[in-house]
Formats: sequence, structure tokens, C-alpha cells
Amino acid sequence: MAAVGRVASLWRYPVKSMGSESLDAVDVSWHGLAGDRRFAFVRDGLERSGFPYLTIRERSDMAGFRPSFADPSRPDDSPTVVRTPAGLEFDVLDPALVGELGGGARVIKLKRGLFDNSPLSLTTTQSVAGLGALVGRELDPQRFRPNLLIEASGEDPFQENEWVGSVLRIGDGMRMRVDQRDERCVVVNVDPTTSERDPAILRAIAREREACFGVYGTTVEPGRIAVGDPVVLER
Repeated sequence: MAAVGRVASLWRYPVKSMGSESLDAVDVSWHGLAGDRRFAFVRDGLERSGFPYLTIRERSDMAGFRPSFADPSRPDDSPTVVRTPAGLEFDVLDPALVGELGGGARVIKLKRGLFDNSPLSLTTTQSVAGLGALVGRELDPQRFRPNLLIEASGEDPFQENEWVGSVLRIGDGMRMRVDQRDERCVVVNVDPTTSERDPAILRAIAREREACFGVYGTTVEPGRIAVGDPVVLER
């Protein structure tokens, strides 16, 4: 066992591709962070396709729609409200919200979450800084939509790649297996604040990192984690 860092930030995304919710602490179950990606919008006519969801790929300002829970103490069962970039608020199930998104979609809910690959995603502050150095500017970690941002013990970027195949113990007992590197798509090109696209981001990841940035993982032992928790690598 070796200490490899601490939790710098935690985020969940109540609605797939919409804005994040920053957390001080959260329960992690077999299905990821409580309340994470429990809703998504499916595009009309694409229900049977491999990827039917309305995301930042199609609408770059989706991160400007901010979901929250009426009862944060039980996010998996709480009504979910979405504030639009214009400041309007809708229940996530309100058909009027589809109109705000431009129409042509419907909302779905899945209690176990709607994930592209695995229920947990992780990167390090060093990796975000390292990629920023490659493209010549500071990058917002939210561009990569991680659940866990780890401040690693060492200075080198991309340390999380070395954790693939191992288990991380976070805090008092939550454990996650690091399963694989996270292969990236054009979503990383979109600035989460301005919604502007910059193809240089994905080009740099493809050129320098084999199109991968960060890692995916699954829960080995559920538990509660918090910002500041130590992260220990179990070989």
C-alpha cells in the first residue's frame, strides 16, 4: 500500500452532459456517486442507436444548464430542478425543459446511472496542468468532467495511468478499482464556462496521450468520501 495523494475536488452530474454539482462529501455506491448521471436526454429517432443522448457534442452550452436536488440528503430519490442559462427553473421532467434545449428529445431516468463506460471517473491536478502546458494555457478540470480530482503526491502528470489494474482506498473505507484509461471525444474541446470550442485540446490528447486522458473505475467497496481524504494505492 502506498499513499498517492488526496481528494482535491468532487463533482457529480445529475443530468448527463449538463452542469456539475461541486461536493464537499458524497456517498459512493455500486452505481457511482449518489445522484450522478441519473437523468439523460435522448434524441428523437436515435433511441436504438449506439449513442442516442443529447450531449455537449451537439449542444456546446449544455454545461450552462445547472441541475440541483430539492432534497440533497437523498439525491437518488429527490425531485431534480434545472436552472437554464437564462435563469429559468424547470423540473427535469417538465416537457418545457425540452423546448429550452431546442426540442427533439425526451428525458429518461435510470437509477443505476447513465454512464458512457464506468460509474467513476478520475484525473489528477498534475495531469490537467500537464495537458495545459502542452496546449499553452491553463485548463479548467471541468472540461474533462471527472467525478474525482486527485492532487497526487508526486509532481509528474498522468500518474493515474499507472494505477490501472489496482485498487484505490479513499478516506475511511471506500475502495475503487481503476479499470482503464479514458478515451476522449470532442466534448473536451468545449470550455465549460464560455461554451467555446477549441479543437487543439483533443488534438493534443490524441497526439501525446493516445487519445486518452484520466481513468475510469468501478466501486469495490461502497463508502463515503470527502474533499481532503487521503488516497492510498493497494497493489
